[in-house]
Amino acid sequence: MSPRLILGSASPRRAELLATVGIVPDAVLPPEIDEEPRPAELPRPYAERLAREKAAAVDAGPDDVVLCADTTVALGRRILGKPADAGQAAAFLTALAGRRHRVITAVAVRRGPRVWQRTSVSAVKVRRLSDAELNGYLASGEWQGKAGAYAIQGRAAAFIPWISGSFSGIVGLPLAETATLLAAAGYAVAGR
Repeated sequence: MSPRLILGSASPRRAELLATVGIVPDAVLPPEIDEEPRPAELPRPYAERLAREKAAAVDAGPDDVVLCADTTVALGRRILGKPADAGQAAAFLTALAGRRHRVITAVAVRRGPRVWQRTSVSAVKVRRLSDAELNGYLASGEWQGKAGAYAIQGRAAAFIPWISGSFSGIVGLPLAETATLLAAAGYAVAGR
């Protein structure tokens, strides 16, 4: 029998992604941590640190399996987090338009004192956006709470002609890496 699985995330997208591979968490307990980047912190180490800190912050029993992740959008060395308002969302989308960027999703699984971690790095190209497209997307509100101010699984899909890497990782939880980590922690994953 598998141990209890706790998803340490408030993201409905992560729960939906897990459901696509037949995994339903026994509990959803999003941790509260400071997500502010440290001075000069680079995007990948930042995402990995947050995933570890989230996993450590979830209150769990010694045999529970805790699953946490952090998704970061990186434009070069710059971290594009969740925009504070529509103005910042517009600035992020304008900076991404016509360029490739990276989406880094770090996953951390904890069981007792042990932590397993993997990171998915995908490349995404956003095409140039007209003012009408940008304003329409901002008006939709879909940018709210999304790293880099967009959701590839939503309306922004129309702006993305090319990706290289893990689609589920771009959405917020790379499923192949996650299944490997859960199995390593002793959580039975169907099909493995």
